[in-house]
Amino acid sequence: MDNMNTSGNMATIIGVADATHYLVGLTDCNNNFAGLNGERVGECVHSIVEAKELLKSYDYSVANLEYQTAYDEMCGLEQGGKYQQVISL
Repeated sequence: MDNMNTSGNMATIIGVADATHYLVGLTDCNNNFAGLNGERVGECVHSIVEAKELLKSYDYSVANLEYQTAYDEMCGLEQGGKYQQVISL
């Protein structure tokens, strides 16, 4: 299925700063994050490996991996750090 479903939503894994978990879900064309089943909340997993396995179970083969940090914002910069990469599952 690649990393998009039939409605154009992209499979996404989000890691935040020093958190010990990752959020897994779908991102739409307006950058809104939602759960894999169309729910408002994404799945919470404890590793990248778990996140990949979860997305594979929904027939995705690639995902957008996004790391977010609050440190830039804490230092007074306008936009917090957000780093993205498409990864194979």
